[in-house]
Amino acid sequence: MTPPDAAPAPAAAGLTPADAADAARLVAFGLQPKLLPARDVEYAELLRRHRDEPAFARLTDAVAAGLGLIVLEVSTRAGMAVTAAEDSVFAVRMGDYARRAATDSADRFLHGLAHLAVAALAFPRPEDLADDGYIGRVTVNGVDAFVRQACRRLEERAEEQGENTDPATGAPGLESAWRVYARRSATGATKDARRLAGSTTGIVGKAVAFLVDSGFLQRTGDESGGTYRTTARYQLQVRDMAASAAMTELLELGVVPVSDGGATLLPPDQGDDLDLVADAGLPFHS
Repeated sequence: MTPPDAAPAPAAAGLTPADAADAARLVAFGLQPKLLPARDVEYAELLRRHRDEPAFARLTDAVAAGLGLIVLEVSTRAGMAVTAAEDSVFAVRMGDYARRAATDSADRFLHGLAHLAVAALAFPRPEDLADDGYIGRVTVNGVDAFVRQACRRLEERAEEQGENTDPATGAPGLESAWRVYARRSATGATKDARRLAGSTTGIVGKAVAFLVDSGFLQRTGDESGGTYRTTARYQLQVRDMAASAAMTELLELGVVPVSDGGATLLPPDQGDDLDLVADAGLPFHS
């Protein structure tokens, strides 16, 4: 029991309900991935408060945590960049996205593979992920060419190891995916020349469109099936997933050598005069 002559405990660092509302407002801005602080005065001001007022920053981070959100970064570059924990009401799981994108289970797996490939091509080296000024660039056709090259590498590896060329359904890892992707048409089109949703470039196209809607990519042109550049938020997201087993397995295939900002999609030990896959060369630096 508090002694009668004891002074009442002050609110933490003088914070008020209005401050709590501002903190929640900043988190709400963070849940709008396409919104840029440079284009919203209130957003920019709340970011300044987060930077300059430690008590307000702690309050904002606590509001985010209470909503099941993980704060990746708070800066004028990325805004209030948050990602949802697995049990958060805001979580958008890849399985949920894939079920919306396709009804066939094989197609759902290929959508996941497309997302993995986009991330690997956008940031192929650890130093790319570490450099806040790095901008990755990908194209729909380039991602498709990359995955098909990876499929060839996986097929070669399976043959070298004498593995069954028809593994059981549900086999784990990339080995279970390459045959499905390799046999799928790359560019099948409808009578009016639209890209078929079930073609591999159609699947990649849906994946990058989802990333654009999520504020992770920005479309920059129509060449090579569509060209895109990465955002600061996407770099933070890929940093978060970089240690995943699937990402590690894909990068360990050795199909993304980078020298002067171009990716060849061929193993680096084959010498300099490489027979490049069509649309394989991708610019990585701005």
